[in-house]
Amino acid sequence: KGPRQMWPDSVSCVGTETALSACKVKPRGNGTCHHGGEAGVVCAGNLEGDQVRLVNYGSRCAGRVEVLHNKQWGTVCDDNWDLLDAEVVCRQLDCGRALSAPGGGQFGRGDGIIWMDETNCTGMESMLSACRAQPWGINNCYHGEDAGVVCSGDQRSFSITPSRRWGGV
Repeated sequence: KGPRQMWPDSVSCVGTETALSACKVKPRGNGTCHHGGEAGVVCAGNLEGDQVRLVNYGSRCAGRVEVLHNKQWGTVCDDNWDLLDAEVVCRQLDCGRALSAPGGGQFGRGDGIIWMDETNCTGMESMLSACRAQPWGINNCYHGEDAGVVCSGDQRSFSITPSRRWGGV
């Protein structure tokens, strides 16, 4: 509120613009905008921040959660980490359903930066970077609080039928 300049009340973007100022706008002066009716934007991250991996377990569908941001892999703190957060990671990695969301560095302690803290997913997001969390790199954590995920994985089944041959599976 106050004497700050306001943008026009009708901004139309196609999605390929690199800045809001590149979008089409209707001329000002129709009087439909007023302070208190401002719009806001929540950014869900960029492609780089959308990359997630699970490490230190020997399976791509279980391990310590790491995210890529600013071309650097970092960990996720277990503060507020739960099964809903794990569900999003499993979905993003195409690893089935979340079975558990262990914290406390159970998949080993990472090193370097801790990128995410106070992660709060609804469980419906398609990627971890779309979940609410502290700003990138802002945390009160240490690597003994690194978050982990165990997903159901690729649950392929096979059957064993009797035969007269010996062999391996």
